[in-house]
Amino acid sequence: MPSDLCLQFASSMNSERDSETTFEEDSQPNDEVVPYSDDETEDELEDQGPAVEPEQNRVNREAEEQREPPRKDCTWQVKANDRSFHEQPHFMNTKFFCIKESKYANNAIKTYKYNAFSFLPMNLFEQFKRAANFYFLILLILQAIPQISTLAWYTTLFPLLVVLGITAMKDLVDDVARHKMDNEINNRTCEVIKDGRFKVTKWKEIQVGDIIRLKKNDFIPADILLLSSSEPNSLCYVETAELDGETNLKFKMALEITHQYLQRENALTTFDGFIECEEPNNRLDKFTGTLFWRNTSFPLDADKILLRGCVIRNTDFCHGMVIFAGADTKIMKNSGKTRFKRTKIDYLMNYMVYTIFVVLILVSAGLAIGHAYWEAQIGNNSWYLYDGEDYTPSYRGFLNFWGYIIILNTMVPISLYVSVEVIRLGQSYFINWDLQMYYPDKDTPAKARTTTLNEQLGQIHYIFSDKTGTLTQNIMTFKKCCINGQIYGDHRDASQNNHSKIEPVDFSWNMFADGKLAFYDHYLIEQIRSGKESEVRQFFFLLAVCHTVMVDRIDGQLNYQAASPDEGALVSAARNFGFAFLARTQNTITISELGTERTYDVLAILDFNSDRKRMSIIVRTPEGNIRLYCKGADTVIYERLHQMSPTKQETQDALDIFASETLRTLCLCYKEIEEKEYEEWNKKFMAASIASTNRDEALDKVYEEIEKDLILLGATAIEDKLQDGVPETISKLAKADIKIWVLTGDKKETAENIGFACELLTEDTTICYGEDINALLHTRMENQRNRGGVYAKFAPPVHEPFFPSGENRALIITGSWLNEILQEKKTKRSKILKLKFPRTEEERRMRTQSKRRLEARKEQRQKNFVDLACECSAVICCRVTPKQKAMVVDLVKRYKKAITLAIGDGANDVNMIKTAHIGVGISGQEGMQAVMSSDYSFAQFRYLQRLLLVHGRWSYIRMCKFLRYFFYKNFAFTLVHFWYSFFNGYSAQTAYEDWFITLYNVLYSSLPVLLMGLLDQDVSDKLSLRFPGLYVVGQRDLLFNYKKFFVSLVHGILTSMILFFIPLGAYLQTVGQDGEAPSDYQSFAVTIASALIITVNFQIGLDTSYWTFVNAFSIFGSIALYFGIMFDFHSAGIHVLFPSAFQFTGTASNALRQPYIWLTIILTVAVCLLPVVAIRFLSMTIWPSESDKIQKHRKRLKAEEQWKRRQVFRRGVSSRRSAYAFSHQRGYADLISSGRSIRKKRSPLDAIIADGTAEYRRTVES
Repeated sequence: MPSDLCLQFASSMNSERDSETTFEEDSQPNDEVVPYSDDETEDELEDQGPAVEPEQNRVNREAEEQREPPRKDCTWQVKANDRSFHEQPHFMNTKFFCIKESKYANNAIKTYKYNAFSFLPMNLFEQFKRAANFYFLILLILQAIPQISTLAWYTTLFPLLVVLGITAMKDLVDDVARHKMDNEINNRTCEVIKDGRFKVTKWKEIQVGDIIRLKKNDFIPADILLLSSSEPNSLCYVETAELDGETNLKFKMALEITHQYLQRENALTTFDGFIECEEPNNRLDKFTGTLFWRNTSFPLDADKILLRGCVIRNTDFCHGMVIFAGADTKIMKNSGKTRFKRTKIDYLMNYMVYTIFVVLILVSAGLAIGHAYWEAQIGNNSWYLYDGEDYTPSYRGFLNFWGYIIILNTMVPISLYVSVEVIRLGQSYFINWDLQMYYPDKDTPAKARTTTLNEQLGQIHYIFSDKTGTLTQNIMTFKKCCINGQIYGDHRDASQNNHSKIEPVDFSWNMFADGKLAFYDHYLIEQIRSGKESEVRQFFFLLAVCHTVMVDRIDGQLNYQAASPDEGALVSAARNFGFAFLARTQNTITISELGTERTYDVLAILDFNSDRKRMSIIVRTPEGNIRLYCKGADTVIYERLHQMSPTKQETQDALDIFASETLRTLCLCYKEIEEKEYEEWNKKFMAASIASTNRDEALDKVYEEIEKDLILLGATAIEDKLQDGVPETISKLAKADIKIWVLTGDKKETAENIGFACELLTEDTTICYGEDINALLHTRMENQRNRGGVYAKFAPPVHEPFFPSGENRALIITGSWLNEILQEKKTKRSKILKLKFPRTEEERRMRTQSKRRLEARKEQRQKNFVDLACECSAVICCRVTPKQKAMVVDLVKRYKKAITLAIGDGANDVNMIKTAHIGVGISGQEGMQAVMSSDYSFAQFRYLQRLLLVHGRWSYIRMCKFLRYFFYKNFAFTLVHFWYSFFNGYSAQTAYEDWFITLYNVLYSSLPVLLMGLLDQDVSDKLSLRFPGLYVVGQRDLLFNYKKFFVSLVHGILTSMILFFIPLGAYLQTVGQDGEAPSDYQSFAVTIASALIITVNFQIGLDTSYWTFVNAFSIFGSIALYFGIMFDFHSAGIHVLFPSAFQFTGTASNALRQPYIWLTIILTVAVCLLPVVAIRFLSMTIWPSESDKIQKHRKRLKAEEQWKRRQVFRRGVSSRRSAYAFSHQRGYADLISSGRSIRKKRSPLDAIIADGTAEYRRTVES
């Protein structure tokens, strides 16, 4: 027993030491595979044993144990056609007190926040969570207390109602839009079995267990188990663009038992299958469950599940059983947590408001103490000041503290937040209305889907971009080829003469040409049609025969469905050049060779996988010859060529040229096989095909035996077409000091190739891969561990760069290496028994310390990785899962404190989009999931430069100017009360009329600053794009920070002193024209107010860079409005109507008819503004900013030629080459060779072509 315990303890210590080890010698990451599923548990990894149970034993065992208690990971139970089953008490969860609801979600999607009953209370509650709004609510309550109220209650109520009302209306409009979108989706229809037959039902009424029927081109409403379809063996083709942005079709296939028995409506009605499966999760590529039916159990996997958001294609109809609905579906689980996003300026603004709160309390407390002292020294001794209340000086000081809180409340501007919201709303409309971000091909405008993040667009440091559908169009185009050492694809005529301008090749001679291929080398057509070189025809024949493409006919036209867009592009190219793939059966393939139809026997298909990087087909010609045709990556093909194979060097040179043009390359070769050789090989092939264990490895070994001594035909070059303007956009964003990271699920070679195509990578770039940086990080961790001694925490942190400065480096890392490096890799648990629970306090303490040590080490390693990656000019993460995309974004946010933007087009980008500070969705031919979760959307990646460099920069500059000015004008306005306090016994008397205080921020000074926040621009949009370096001011927070805030504070204090003391000095010994002294309190208040309004409105004129008629009108109009309203409020007529509310009767007309008062106002305004003008002039002359320099020379710049981006040096001869992307998984070879995809009855081929009917039209056998 003691020895067992020692063994356990030793095992525990060893496993702990292993878990701390950085390198795992036995399990190097695989670059070719996407790492484990996001939610995979250690138990699941542990269960993935290599042993494979014989099929018959498994079936027998499952039949015997069909209803054993479900495993802990299969607790989700679904019964077909039985809604009452899912309403049983043990499926109910307590939601709130005694209110219970089913754990099975209904299929309605809810993204809205309010309903008709909850809008008012919830919206008010959310608004009063804002510190400023709650503060003004408290003020309103204080103003209702007569003992401390120094201002009328309406001075706070009126602005507060305006603020709450405008914000509530904005929230209401946003939520109504969400309601409309939800209703549009929830009210889509499909057919569901109800009352024994299929009935049209809305999506929101679908429930778990329902049997539904879907038709061609229908969206899938929930995650369903495929039961049967109109296709052979109940195949179903789906398009997953909503999930991953890929438009090539994937296939799913039903269980044989359900395919056989569940084709008819009456059978589906009586279907009572029972499913036990995993709980709802976000794993798009994995599903584990069991179907119990007819006293037998059947295993279920992801190949039998149709996911919500996909579209049914090439399948007339299919039937399915709902397993997950609504919020439980994988697409919704993958969307990540919705985060409330706020801008950096928002957080800064809140801290500044808190600072003002503190200043307000300190100032009020100081003045209250002053009043208590004044009362004790003077007030109590002045009989004429007695107010009938026998309060002590200290109590009077306490009451005056609250009085000053009320008077000085405008230091915290109530209209600040609503003004910010109005400006953001206007800027959002400018984005929506920008015609230069409108994509006419898809009739798609840019859309600001949120109105709260605009200025943050001007502060982006890092952009995280998806590849497929975001940088690329996901359209593969056949561009060039090399045949027998000769390169084809340049602009040449039939006589082999080069031309800079030449018409595209006319394919009208070919009845099967689709008219979509733009090719300019007429000499290749001449070679094909003349037949002078047999290798040319052989080349295109190989493309037409060596593939796993499916073919169908739609309206008499051939329609290809490929496992990857590359393969589809090559087969389509062969079709246009005269070698059209027409039909295939399980054992034959039919090709039209320049109009002549020939059928070949297919003897074997040697399918592609990520290790082989090639595929082959063995066919028997009508003449009886056996040939192997092979295509694959040049690295694997050249290893298998015959020593005497011709044109190897010429083809290698061509591959280098294609690689320098960032084209995706593929080598083609063939081999003649003797009958005897084939028969011997076929025996081995058949034996490997039925192997019960390690079947794939056995097949690969047999494939190797036949794929040797190949004869090279040539190479193809395909362009993975970038979206228009991608390189230019990336170039400009790089000049704006924005770093771009590409996060994609695609293969490493493909991602690297796109990196070169869009100029993220150049030939000068030194590329680091996962294994390189793993070693660097390991060394860094060792150094940090060695330095970490007793005094480590007292030593200052040392920043050591990973790379020498001056070198251009890029990082390309796969998802598997990412998990390895970030220590996110899940490990198998040891089979040896462990001490599950610590038995002593010492064991518990040691285990806790060990856990903390591991967490600290993991965090340090992640920080080191981010530091290393940020030293690179470009980062490409490939073969990453949606969760890893979000994790990378979060790491940069966490450790770099940088503003991030994520851009993508598919559901696999949603988590990343929600994690980043700003999410951008690409809307177009792909799905709308990314758009629905984004903050901004548009149709093309190139619009990103305008969104950031123009709208983002302008929004940031406008918001900063607005805030600086807003704080200034409120300090200048409010602090006059402070100076006035020294002359009124600190009695909390106001320096202005109550109505002036009420309307100052609402009417007298609001419009000019709002218009500046909406319309101002330092330079034009063209110059903003021409000089991306202007963008860095936002990244560095140069225009609004605590320094700028305190400058505004000091400016406001000085202005308030000038506004108070110059009129005070003028009023001390003043005699008017009539010999009277107009030095009364009311005239003094009017003088200060008039000088203030003119000063702050002229100040906004000095701050305005872009003058329009509207700006000028708003400034002078605000001044005119002030005088007009003041004369009305000071008239006798309104005093008669409301004597208590309007007490300044005749003050304006009496005071402002004195020239001396006007001279005082003019002098005050001049003293306020002239120093500002002088400082601005000196600043622009001596220390001009980049913006100032461009403004100074803008006329010359406008006259210059439009700026053209610097041409980046493209690669010359390079060893790097993109591997051909067959597919992320095996192709359709198994389906083809097994015959499961082939119709059982077909018309003859000539009848199919003549009638134009679908080649794969199946005759349903009763």
